[in-house]
Formats: sequence, structure tokens, C-alpha cells
Amino acid sequence: MKTHVKFIAFLLFCISFTGSSQPQMQEENIEVKKEEMAQILVFTKTMGYRHKSIEKGVETLKILGKENSFSITQTEDSLQFNDTNLKKYDLILFLSTTMDVLGADQEQAFKNYINNGGNYMGIHAASDTEYDWPWYGKLVGAYFTSHPNDPNVRVAKMNVVNRQHLSTSHLNDTWERNDEWYNYKNINPDMEVLIYLDETSYEGGTNGDNHPIAWYHEFDGGRVFYTGGGHTEESYDEPDFQKHLVGGINYCLGR
Repeated sequence: MKTHVKFIAFLLFCISFTGSSQPQMQEENIEVKKEEMAQILVFTKTMGYRHKSIEKGVETLKILGKENSFSITQTEDSLQFNDTNLKKYDLILFLSTTMDVLGADQEQAFKNYINNGGNYMGIHAASDTEYDWPWYGKLVGAYFTSHPNDPNVRVAKMNVVNRQHLSTSHLNDTWERNDEWYNYKNINPDMEVLIYLDETSYEGGTNGDNHPIAWYHEFDGGRVFYTGGGHTEESYDEPDFQKHLVGGINYCLGR
């Protein structure tokens, strides 16, 4: 009789042990799906003025990439713009490039990349680039024409007219910050403006009421985002500007 009691007790112990360990085993076998790591080529070649903030910008983008599932590859080699190499990247980002940075063959490869569904993002002097290539002008959305002087960096207010976009959803209707404010020419009327500069808040604006400073659009097969901020090194330490950049990247990536 005692033997039977011991056996039943042992059996109950085994059942309770198995029952309590099973959920734990199931939890350990659950696969956690992580967002795919996007590949971004950051192009920083300059043939005119070179911004001191470029290196800071690249450093910041690498840090943001680790936090937001994208990987940064920096280059100043225009020969990287060929059909085979560009296929590796989900987004091509021009960070304060200046003047004529691509040859004819590289331009065609970049155009092919966009036509095949590739994406482009421009920061600050990306609009001070490739003036003799009208296709690029329409892609970036506008060309730089001038900025305030003495000093060129100053505080200005911006009117955020679209707060539904990934790059602006964290902002208030008015955004005030310190930067170098570009005036633009050849503004593409087909792009979607996110933020306008308030020229009454600073001296040196020449675009009047139609002074976009950040925008997006779909162009010739790909997604495009541009922001005029980013002249100063301090820009890349600003949490709101960092979120603005990440939102632009995520838009381009279709996230």
C-alpha cells in the first residue's frame, strides 16, 4: 500500500513538473522577427565648398542606423555609381555634396537606379549639386541660389504644414532652430512641401511666401526626401533634427 502511495505521488510530481515547464519551453522557441537592416550609401563628394558638418553628419547617421535598422556606407568615390554596385543599396543619400560630382556614366547609372525603384535623400547642400543636369534638379526638388550673409547662420522659424509625414509627426506647427537657410530656384511644383520657412522671422530670405525647406515626392520610379537643414555640426545633435532625418529615411525606405 505504501509503495502505491509513493508511486502515485511520484507520478503527480512528474505531471506538475512537465506542465509548468512546457510554457517556458514554448516561449524559448518563439522566433523574434527583426526589421530587415536596410543598406544606405551616403555620398559626400564635394567639388565646391565643403561643409565641416559632413563628418559629424556621417557619424550621427551611423549611430541612428544602429538604433533604427539601417546600415551606413560612406563614399566620395563617384565610380561607386555603377549599375552593379548601386543595386546593393536601398537608398542613396547625398550629404552636403557640392557642384559637379558625377560624370556622364555615373549619372546614367544613378538614373537607372532611380528608374528601377531606388530611392534618394538629400541633406542641405545636396541642392547645391549638379546644376548642369536638369534631371537631378527635378529629383532633388530645387537648386540652391543664395543664403543670408553676416552671419549666414541664424535663428529662424519654420511653419510645419504637414505633420502626418514620418519626418514631421514629432514636431509642433512652428519649429524654431539655428541653421543656414537656403534660398532656392527651379522649385519643382510637383513635390509635396512639408515645411516652409517664415521669412519674417529672419533676414536674408528671397523666396517670399513660397519658401519650402523640407519636402518629399515620388519621382521617375523612386521615393525622394530632402531637407535644407544640416549646415552646422550642432544640427546633428538636435533630437528633433535627428528624428526629422530618421523619418525621411524611413519614408524613402517605404517603412
